[in-house]
Order: sequence, then C-alpha cells, then structure tokens
Amino acid sequence: MNGFVLAGTSSGVGKTVATLAIIQALQEDGYNVQPAKAGPDFIDPSHHEQIAGRPSRTLDLWLEGEEGLRRNYYRGEGDICVVEGVMGLYDGDGSSTAMVAEALGLPVVLVVDAKAGMESVAATAHGFREYASHAGRDIDVAGIIAQRAHGGRHERGIKNALPEEMTYFGRIPPRSALEIPDRHLGLYMGDESPLEVDALTDAAQHISTDRLIEAADTPSRPPSQAPSTAVDARVAVARDAAFCFVYPATIERLRERAEVVLFSPLAGEELPVCDGVYLPGGYPELHAETLADSPALDDIADRAADGLPILGECGGLMALTESLTTDEGTFQMAGVLPAAVTMCDRYQALDHVELEARSDTLTAGAGATLRGHEFHYSSADVGGDAGFAFDVVRGSGIADQRDGLSEYQTLGTYCHVHAESGAFDTFIEQL
Repeated sequence: MNGFVLAGTSSGVGKTVATLAIIQALQEDGYNVQPAKAGPDFIDPSHHEQIAGRPSRTLDLWLEGEEGLRRNYYRGEGDICVVEGVMGLYDGDGSSTAMVAEALGLPVVLVVDAKAGMESVAATAHGFREYASHAGRDIDVAGIIAQRAHGGRHERGIKNALPEEMTYFGRIPPRSALEIPDRHLGLYMGDESPLEVDALTDAAQHISTDRLIEAADTPSRPPSQAPSTAVDARVAVARDAAFCFVYPATIERLRERAEVVLFSPLAGEELPVCDGVYLPGGYPELHAETLADSPALDDIADRAADGLPILGECGGLMALTESLTTDEGTFQMAGVLPAAVTMCDRYQALDHVELEARSDTLTAGAGATLRGHEFHYSSADVGGDAGFAFDVVRGSGIADQRDGLSEYQTLGTYCHVHAESGAFDTFIEQL
C-alpha cells in the first residue's frame, strides 16, 4: 500500500483539517483511503474514521518499535495511506513525524500556514526540506499544502516561489467551518464535532490528488510473525464516551487471542459474564455522575474482590478508584483501588513513558519494561498502603515515580500501551 506523511511546521498549523480534506479529495476521485496517525493520539484518528469510514492506524516508534510500526501500517487496507503527523515535523525525541517517515520510507507533504505569508511560505518549506540532512534524517520533504491560503495572486505567489524540487499539492482555504473546537485533552472527538460536509468538500476541490498519488511510495514489509495462540477466555471491554481511547490494534489483538464482548457502563449495562475486564481511557470526568450510578462499576467492584483480572488505563484507572472530583462535585467510583482522583486546571503529565515491573503483574513479568504514553489532567491522592506494580523509568506515573496501582488481580495505570508492547498478550495469558 502506497502512502505519504502529512507533516506540520508546528502544532496547531492545521494538519488534521488538511488530512481530512485530502482524504475527502482522494475518496471523491475513487480511492480507498487508509488513514493513520503518527504519534500516540486517540482524538485525531476519530476524525479520520468519520471521513474515511475505517479505523485510523497508530504509528509510533516508541510504542511499537520499527517492525511493529510497519506491521501496524500493513494491517491497514486501501489503495493509499495518508499518515497525519504529530506536532512539527522534527519535534519529539521518542517518535517524531520525521522518525516515522524515515522508518517507513515515505515522502513528506508539509502543511505550512500561509495566512500571512507568500514567498516566506516557500522559504519556510525550503528550510524544512534542507534541515533533513542537517538532522541526519533520510526523508524527502516533497512539497507543501498551503493552509489558510486564498486563491488567485496569493496562491500563485506561493507556487512560483517554491524551489523546483518541491511540489505544490494544493491549499486549504481560510474558512471558519474548517475549524474543529478543542477541550482539555485536545480536539473534540470525531463523532462529537464533525466538520461541515460542504466545507470539507469545497476544500477538497483545491487539492491535487494526481500529484499526491504520484509522490506516494511503498514501505518495505516487516518480517512475518508467528500466529497468536487463542485461549478459551472472554474479555469484557468498556466502550462508550467515557471509555473511548482504544487503539484498533488492541481490539484486534484481544480478538485474535480471546472472545471479546463490548459493554457500556454509561448506558447502565451490567458487567457481562467474562474472564477479564479491560477499561480503556477516555473522558470519565465528563460523565462522572452517570458512572457513579452505573451497575457495571458495582459489578466490577464485586468481581475484583473475587480475583477477576481487571486492567484500567488512565480513564479506566480513574473509574477503578474510590472517588473522582470534578468541577461538578465528588463522585463515588468503583472503589477497587486505594486512591482519590481530582481533575486539575492544566495537564499533569504528557510524555512517552517507560515502566519497569517491580514483580509479576497483569501486563508484564518481573523486571520487564513497557513503553507507552501518558496524557492526563487528573492527579491521584493514593492511600499510604497502596501497592504499585511499576517503577517509572521515563514519565510521571501516578505518584513518586511509580505507576500501576494494584489490588487483588486489578491493575490501574496512567500509561496507555499499544498491542505491540506485548502487554495485552501477557494479560490474556493470565485469564
């Protein structure tokens, strides 16, 4: 599957809107598009899925390693893969957009803000192209998408100023209808705030799909893996607006190894009959009152005490604690883990993470390391007798450079991990 990477000059330059416009343009020309996201984000991929009609693949070297990155790329389906970058092209020491593009051998299309520039837009793009060799990155910045660019003289000035070796792939016009609102963890989710179809269709008309298809390239395939061994077990996975941060590869891996049943604590559903529970991250803080009355949390508390393996990541961790305090008040959660969680005005952690297991736990053996990421606005006040499964090698964790609150066979962590980490295989093997 051919593809290219859509990178930005910085965060906030409009990569997501440009990505959605390109997906729309390619689909209007009859191509099946596989979207992907460089970096650990859950939110931008939800917008990709709204337009492309298929899950977006997560491509992160820190989370997956190079072979895992390429495996995840080839788990996608379509005629062409559009990979949205993270932050600016060269930003990030764990897995920058440039590092992902280099690992896949894909060309880079640079999104440059043209709102208040013309020839300077070309100069910026040229600088990003030339910087690749200075940074020791074997990547090709093939050309640009001009974000917030008018047509006519403005567009011609940008095109004419570009170096001969760089291609002008089109522009995104300045339209208020092409802006996605945000909140504390980033943009609103795709199903909450989709872009206006007419505005996106209009933006797609200004994209040169022929040039994008011509520029795209094909990554080398990774070595084949031995097939996963299935176990006779059933995993209940929470999926609703409170538990919406799930990588497609995680559900795929769980389904390869076991039976998966989805349930919604917000809908008042009880915990299904199962051999293990996975509570992903999401926005429990926006639904704390509903969660406090959820029979599923009562079921989880009872089953946890019986020794049922339960894994909670970030939002899942929050739901497993004793209470969650928001601007609306304090709400009782499942009460399995000895901690009280409070929402804060600014983020408490944002980084790629590395954890080392202090002893055997649900997602790793003693001494093993896990790589993941953390991004949360909450803090946890843990009890004095709290047990932790991990020491934090990189990142913040829950408290005192420790992560993985443990009680019974329940593990709650601020760290999101990818299926390529092996964490979910370890989880399945303990059911």
